Amino acid sequence: MNTNKKINKIVLVLLIMVMSLSFTACAEKAPAQTDKKVTFVLDWAPNTNHTGIYVAKEKGFYKEQGLDVEIIQPQEGSSDTIVAAGTAQFGISYQEGVTFARASGVPLVSIAAVIQHNTSGFASLKDKNILSPKDFEGKKYGGWGSDIEVATIKYLMEQAGADFSKVEIITTGDADFFQASASGQIDFAWIFEGWAGIEAKQKGMELNYIDLGKEAAVFDYYTPVIITNEKILSEDKELVESFMKATIKGYEFAIEKPEEAADILVAEVPELNKELVVTSQKFLSARYKEDADKWGLQKQEVWQRYTDWMFENGFISEAIDVSKAYTNEFIQ
Repeated sequence: MNTNKKINKIVLVLLIMVMSLSFTACAEKAPAQTDKKVTFVLDWAPNTNHTGIYVAKEKGFYKEQGLDVEIIQPQEGSSDTIVAAGTAQFGISYQEGVTFARASGVPLVSIAAVIQHNTSGFASLKDKNILSPKDFEGKKYGGWGSDIEVATIKYLMEQAGADFSKVEIITTGDADFFQASASGQIDFAWIFEGWAGIEAKQKGMELNYIDLGKEAAVFDYYTPVIITNEKILSEDKELVESFMKATIKGYEFAIEKPEEAADILVAEVPELNKELVVTSQKFLSARYKEDADKWGLQKQEVWQRYTDWMFENGFISEAIDVSKAYTNEFIQ
């Protein structure tokens, strides 16, 4: 072989080796793609309303979408103010919270209904014999001091032909419902059937329960909902799509496998009572989607009905455009 050809061949081999090493070195130096950090703020302490979020995180559904989701509880302010400020991109709220915000010019948007129908109502110890809103007369109600509680009780009593002036309203804040009831401090309170109602049974306490959504259609509103703000919707729609894909999977898992979903929630929040969580999860898993075609869907008539009631009772100074308060885009 010609000497020059030998040299050229050696140079070519060396060049290929150098290029190969260079590519390898570049690949090693290239930073690994990191997941996008997302903050999700709860409305209160973790409970079975939130199970789908914890499932999506633990099962890696968010990671599949390139998201690193941190779940936090509000330390100062509400989930509404935290999401509105952009400190958290997503959070848990309620239909009335979103309505109040939008009526005040704060552009929060509900992107999913966690539960299709209102599972809250008024509970009392059985020996109080409170079977309907008519029986609120002469009784003491213990609540968190909201005007909307007062208006709700007044509306129900008036519909039942009862005298609202005969009920005593007491602000008990976050006082324990069972202790306040047993001590005689209060006669009835507003609870979530799927949590405090189940806890009562486990404590061996018999309750009378007035289902709010069944008592009056106007109160069958969405509570809770998942929220974001209009800025994120307009500037980072892809983030919302990715977040909701994973969240839907989380709640669908909780619907199909309530016991496993409950175990995940307890593992993530070990201070919770496991027996309560499992029973509550079975109760809610049948109600997350209920009669809707898909989990998370929201209806305009539900938003309109309760918004009209809030306006008529003076909670908002002007009716809001409910079509901007919620969207099904990320559920469909």
